[in-house]
Amino acid sequence: MLLSVVSHRASMSEAAENGSSAAATEAPAAELAELALEETPKVTFSDQFKAFSKFGDTKSDGKLITLSQSDKWMKQAKVIDKQITTTDTGIHFKKFKAMKISLPDYNKFLDDLAKTKKVELATIKSKMAGCGAPGVISASAGKAAATVDRLTDTSKYTGSHKERFDATGKGKGIAGRRNLVDDSGYVSGYQHKDTYDGAQK
Repeated sequence: MLLSVVSHRASMSEAAENGSSAAATEAPAAELAELALEETPKVTFSDQFKAFSKFGDTKSDGKLITLSQSDKWMKQAKVIDKQITTTDTGIHFKKFKAMKISLPDYNKFLDDLAKTKKVELATIKSKMAGCGAPGVISASAGKAAATVDRLTDTSKYTGSHKERFDATGKGKGIAGRRNLVDDSGYVSGYQHKDTYDGAQK
């Protein structure tokens, strides 16, 4: 790549000397795009193994991986689905009779799992290599959001619960939780309160 960049720059300088400036201005954009594509670091399977073996374990050196870390990795890579389940991974992992296994043993584990479940090993490894850094998978709002909205809609409250909120849905505070006594002297439900004129005596 470096040789092609050097030769390209040499041809650019020759073109500039000959007076063809249009070719010289177009070439740097193509050159930069080509460099940008090659400079992106490609994460390998072994890099991902090291990252996921350290995920959730502060004392890990990245050389051994546990079953739970492997399952997290496979779930994030969407390898675990209806065809391959965590039960399958557990059965094949326990064949090594160890709590943690190294990268060569992990490759044997994946090979055995792929053969048993009739899945291409290359497909599994490519998914696992390209799943990104270990992290928490973002969950969608789903059905819970609609349920919470329905249960917190104060316009649908009945009985004494309805009295705790005003028309806008804002809570009334202590006034909504206690029966405050009306000391005005009128009976409840009287509609002509404060209409008596004292001059009629």
